[in-house]
Amino acid sequence: MAWCEGVEAPRLLIAPVPPITNKGENIIGNANAEGCLLSLRHPQSGKPACYILREGYLQELHWFKQSYGSWFLGDYVCEDGSLYISTPIDPIFVLLPIFEEARMKKASDQGVFRQLDEILYVDGYPGYQHLFSVAKDTMNMVCELKEIGSSKFFRLDNSRVLAWLCCKVQHLKATLLELDKNYTAQEERETLKDVISILGEYVKDEPWLALLCSHLKLDIEETRKETTKTMTGQIFLENNSEPCHTFQSKVENGGSMPSNRRQSKRPKTETNSQNIKDMFRRVTRKGTS
Repeated sequence: MAWCEGVEAPRLLIAPVPPITNKGENIIGNANAEGCLLSLRHPQSGKPACYILREGYLQELHWFKQSYGSWFLGDYVCEDGSLYISTPIDPIFVLLPIFEEARMKKASDQGVFRQLDEILYVDGYPGYQHLFSVAKDTMNMVCELKEIGSSKFFRLDNSRVLAWLCCKVQHLKATLLELDKNYTAQEERETLKDVISILGEYVKDEPWLALLCSHLKLDIEETRKETTKTMTGQIFLENNSEPCHTFQSKVENGGSMPSNRRQSKRPKTETNSQNIKDMFRRVTRKGTS
């Protein structure tokens, strides 16, 4: 159960516990961010979204809401039956847009090299400054790096980003084949389209998705078409529930958690309580399991 600043009632949060380092060191650049909600721009939409930093691992916050429900937490009843789940996310997805803007690329010009503290200063989003250590350890995978004395300068490199995206494609394709055997019966090109549609939830069409589709010889317009129930790793609640949403909130500005949505028609009252394990199911291409 997590308590959030500016929120009167508690909210239920389920989050993975990051692995402990051998020396038990705190590897976060700013310890004040430990376990706090960070307001960052969503990498695809650019809208404010909530993330949690735990021991150097960035996690994305998702919100699930049933029509009616409460939680029994020991002897306490939590009136808000919504559920918040944090899932690990590759920080490169989140940092890619601001590194793209920071290099100020124009036409054939590859842009400029800049220091991390400059890149991570984003007006209205102080949460990025807590990601200094994370960016330092990960962004060299997709950036050119220059060292002048003790200072390091970064510039995003298109070829490295493309190589990183290709690795994501291969990993997602292998995961889909493992989770849903129906994928083995279809052509690889169709599976790749589904993979691109998943990546499209976290990267912008221009320049990255277009660059990736060109490399894979796919039509980007075809990947935008809504596919049938694809296993994306998302979880949906059983019966009369809202689907998963990336939690968007101005946590840095004292915003609050989303309130219950009004229903146009009151559903039949449920009298049976549910165990949390019984509230989830997988969604596959052909149905449920």
